Amino acid sequence: MAYTVPDGLGGNRRVHAVKGVCFVARRGEAIGLIGSNGSGKSTLLKAIAGLQPVESGTIHTQGRPALLGVDAALMGDLSGERNVILGGLAMGMTRSEIMARYDDIVAFSGLEEGLDEDPAAGPAAPPAGPAARRRGGLSPRPSAAPGSPLSRPLRTYSSGMSARLRFAISATARSHDVLLIDEALATGDARFRRRSRRRIDELRAAAGTVFLVAHAHAAIRETCDRALWLEAGTLRMDGPADEVVAAYEEFTRTGATPPSR
Repeated sequence: MAYTVPDGLGGNRRVHAVKGVCFVARRGEAIGLIGSNGSGKSTLLKAIAGLQPVESGTIHTQGRPALLGVDAALMGDLSGERNVILGGLAMGMTRSEIMARYDDIVAFSGLEEGLDEDPAAGPAAPPAGPAARRRGGLSPRPSAAPGSPLSRPLRTYSSGMSARLRFAISATARSHDVLLIDEALATGDARFRRRSRRRIDELRAAAGTVFLVAHAHAAIRETCDRALWLEAGTLRMDGPADEVVAAYEEFTRTGATPPSR
């Protein structure tokens, strides 16, 4: 996978974001991706998800990969509750499917527990019950209580709040054969991280495959049993998560030449 970028001299040059990467991921695995900034981790996830074309080689998947996050669908001027519906629709769910899982999505996000709220917005109101969510014109749509974070525009959320809502929509809305997560576990408090890891374990138990990109190496060690180390777009190491993370940390600490594959 390569990009054409200006070379600063009036011409262009080709930059290879990922090159020569080859691996097999099996059902039930949780695989962490680590590496320096710009090493190609997010680009690789987009390629697996089918969002980034490859110049050569092939990517074979069984089932439908889903890249965590529905950023393109969510809208800052809409409330959190409306964005839950919008995100679910963007993932191919029907309104009835969204409403059936709405309470689970909200509970998973922790937004109505008052986590990471803006103090100026006031305390969160109790969650709206199912009966309240049947009212309104979106056939059906939820109805968050006044003062609830879900009643406020998404643009008023902290980065942690919005990241947790995206994770909750993507990971709770439906089961995935291949789930691709980019940095989501770096946000939120300890409770949210525990929920996220339990959900990943559930997906793995259902014979799903999980890829996780995280700069927080503790999340890789705790969540993944295998890790891939990308450096300058190439695969430098593939093995047990503890061993790969330890080798990468040694490389960043000493500047030693990364091991060959």
